[in-house]
Amino acid sequence: MEDMSRRRIGILVGGGPAPGINSAISAAAMKAIDDGCDVIGILDGWQHLIAGRTDMVRQLHVADVSRIHTEGGSILRTSRANPTKTPESLERTVKALRELSLSGLVTIGGDDTAFAAREVAETADGTIRVAHVPKTIDNDLPLPADMPTFGYETARWVGSDLCLNLMEDSRTTNRWFFVVVMGRKAGHLALGIGRAAGATCTIIGEEFAGDRITFDDVCTILEGAILKRRALGRRDGLAIIAEGIGEKMDPEELAALPGVHVEYDAYDHIRLAEIPMETILKRAVQKRFADRGDNVTITDLRLGYELRCAKPITFDIDYTRTLGFGAARFLLSEPEDEALRVGGMVSLGRGGHVRVLPFDEFRDPETGRTRVRTVDTEAEAYEVARQYMLRLETADLKDPDMLERLARQARTDTTTFREKFGPAVGLEE
Repeated sequence: MEDMSRRRIGILVGGGPAPGINSAISAAAMKAIDDGCDVIGILDGWQHLIAGRTDMVRQLHVADVSRIHTEGGSILRTSRANPTKTPESLERTVKALRELSLSGLVTIGGDDTAFAAREVAETADGTIRVAHVPKTIDNDLPLPADMPTFGYETARWVGSDLCLNLMEDSRTTNRWFFVVVMGRKAGHLALGIGRAAGATCTIIGEEFAGDRITFDDVCTILEGAILKRRALGRRDGLAIIAEGIGEKMDPEELAALPGVHVEYDAYDHIRLAEIPMETILKRAVQKRFADRGDNVTITDLRLGYELRCAKPITFDIDYTRTLGFGAARFLLSEPEDEALRVGGMVSLGRGGHVRVLPFDEFRDPETGRTRVRTVDTEAEAYEVARQYMLRLETADLKDPDMLERLARQARTDTTTFREKFGPAVGLEE
């Protein structure tokens, strides 16, 4: 029999899975229970709350959560349901939370869930404080001290291990692999995997100037890398392409690609996972070689779903335990800052200190959405990554010997080669 006089804290998970979710749930639940609260696990994210349902919940006890911190996935499951889609959905969500007699809510999710958490907290007007624990394998939330979002380091470790196996297969069979890696707006995961595995080359959306890139831009980089690799005596390689390049392409151009149907999710983002970018790129690059009477063996793969529910590495277990503890502690204390009256984002600062920052510190003033952290291509970390890639560079086209070797591999003359690939490497005539 539940004691309704006790404080009640809810926990829900939104967005895609990420390693460490269960550890965050465990830490938040046990801290709240230790402090005399009932903890209510809300199943399937915002999905049922949006419909006004309060039956899709379960009370969490210490025995339910004490040993789940090493497990992947989410014992509460998750969904991408968006409570802010309509004013009515938002009102029903807050009403359902009130009917559950919650005084606080721990939300675990990425930028979209953070946005929804903020809107729910504002609508509840302090009656249900929200502590958001930032998670995403995309690593695209602007956390203090450049801390990664939880789940990223595990996903990078698993992804790089898989890519090392593919690189060995590539070397053994003289083929190329085109591997598209998840990451909607930021290329952190693709670049992180590429750096750790030593991939032949990695392409991310941030490296392109301007708001738009074209499909041909990406094909030209890949074609140039293959030709340079051949000029250096190798016919194998592994290229990692950030899924987010699709986010920077014109939706009309995307829709015109063979086999592509552009769809949008509950937060009005293009469903990049539904676009077979790796296959389209493979076929386009192979056609370029075939048009010259040549051929290249390419195998296309996508990495993402294999990473999201992996067992967390020790970094993410420890990190999420701290964040979960901090979330519960925040909800059970009185806010000293008026800006935190409705809630905030839980983060880990320098020296291991947990900080809860107001939602507005993460808000883009122009869009109202949660700000996204992208790869800084001016930083030394990116410079080092590029240094160890094999891609066509301006110096290759200025070196007469290398230019001749490249043109020979492309079955053309040096002038034609320079004209075709010069713009891709920023070569000014």
